[in-house]
Amino acid sequence: MQAPGSHVPNHIALFMPSLGGGGVERVMFNLAGAFIEQGSRVDLVVCRAEGPFRDRVPAQLNVVALRAAPAGWTRFRILTADPKGLKMLLRPVLLPLNGSGQFRCLADLTRYLQRERPQVLLSAMTKSNLMAVWARHLAGVPTRLVISEHNTLSPNVSFSRKKRKWRRRFLPSLVGRVYPRADAIIAVSDGVADDLVQRAGIPRERITTIYNPIVSPTLVSQAKAPLDHPWFQPSAPPVVLGVGRVHEQKDFPTLLRAFARVRVKREARLMILGTADPVRAKLRTEIVTLATQLGIADDVVLPGFVANPFAYMAHAAVFVLSSIWEGLPSVLIEALACGCPVVSTDCPSGPAEILENGKYGPLVPVGDNVALAEAIVSVLQTPPDRDWLRERGAMFAVDQAADRYLQVLLGKAGGFT
Repeated sequence: MQAPGSHVPNHIALFMPSLGGGGVERVMFNLAGAFIEQGSRVDLVVCRAEGPFRDRVPAQLNVVALRAAPAGWTRFRILTADPKGLKMLLRPVLLPLNGSGQFRCLADLTRYLQRERPQVLLSAMTKSNLMAVWARHLAGVPTRLVISEHNTLSPNVSFSRKKRKWRRRFLPSLVGRVYPRADAIIAVSDGVADDLVQRAGIPRERITTIYNPIVSPTLVSQAKAPLDHPWFQPSAPPVVLGVGRVHEQKDFPTLLRAFARVRVKREARLMILGTADPVRAKLRTEIVTLATQLGIADDVVLPGFVANPFAYMAHAAVFVLSSIWEGLPSVLIEALACGCPVVSTDCPSGPAEILENGKYGPLVPVGDNVALAEAIVSVLQTPPDRDWLRERGAMFAVDQAADRYLQVLLGKAGGFT
């Protein structure tokens, strides 16, 4: 390990909501490991030290769990950070009874910055990014702030649950007001960057696209692990695999309807890996009920979170991404890196960039279960070469992305003038 010098920040803070098991969390863990190897001190700052990754934190990574403040105090702190932004803050943040709940660790994040004074703070996900900008301003510290956007704003607004939709439609204007106060903005795909320009009015030249750091030696090693599951025995029917949190964004109902069409034509099974947070426990129940209604319940299973999804990807016959929207879907890259044939919706954004407009796997319209079923059957009948897919996945290596992140964190690329 090298001593930190001019080529690497001596103290980096990474900020995200929790230790959840999603793609964003995995990306931040990969970056943390790469930065530590380069010699940086790294703090992982979270609002909740809870989630599937809680027991997988490396010893060298310092986890800082922030404390939540009362909602009223949080609203006051947000207004203090942006007193001229009252009109934009009112509907999405200040008026709703629970609108400021997601920002309740703002005060403690401010105290952390004042106390520890990291050289650079890198945040991920929209709400965390907003909070990072406000906290840096309130703390009055010289910490360089880099925010990273992992999802498109447009579909997130359009496809939100109705009870939240009226608040989310004000999100782009708030992002457009707050994000430019960061020192640099990273988008995980060109589609995400273009969406920030179109929806939030942020100049394109202020946004740097860096593909996610996904493929690591650990991933490759885990993909080779044996898989003791009856569905993956040599004589078993092919397994169609979906991976992702149970959320409207992932559109698993369309995947189930497509799989039902596949089952009419041939024998197969469907496995969906991923967690459902308490808010969406009902959505998981609806998916299970739909499987019964479609007559495919005996061939569908939802095991929840698994520690090593890569072994499943390596053994599956085809991986399917049925999302309505994405930023840069890590699971699609992970499947390729594991040599798993893939099918994806051509959603905004990321799949077309990852698959080079269909070169490495079929792209189908969002919500079209007929086209999705046809693509799945086609791949099952004529699967591509798995080594060829692994080569494509290797283009998203952790070390390459981490080097580009370090350039931005040091202010050598992607900064505001």
